[in-house]
Amino acid sequence: MVIRSYRHRIRNAPGEPRFEEMERVLAKRPRIEVPTIVLHPTDDGVTGAPSTNPAGDKANFSQLIDRRIVQGAGHFMPREKPEAVATALIDVLRATK
Repeated sequence: MVIRSYRHRIRNAPGEPRFEEMERVLAKRPRIEVPTIVLHPTDDGVTGAPSTNPAGDKANFSQLIDRRIVQGAGHFMPREKPEAVATALIDVLRATK
């Protein structure tokens, strides 16, 4: 399942027909309309180095609370830096009281 998901993302495998409409909607990249803290890992071999420019995050998240660069985090941040993820979650909850 995971291998197929990655293959589909890079266009090396067809998608699941029942999700085609949802994929079309998501491809338009609608803005996220909830309070958000974006975490960018510094050591992700998949996405590369995070941008220092916050413009992309501000454009994609209407209620951006913060964007954080997480040193030493890779592609699976909840496992690699759980304290950063937990702190961000707590901070979002506090900000939305």
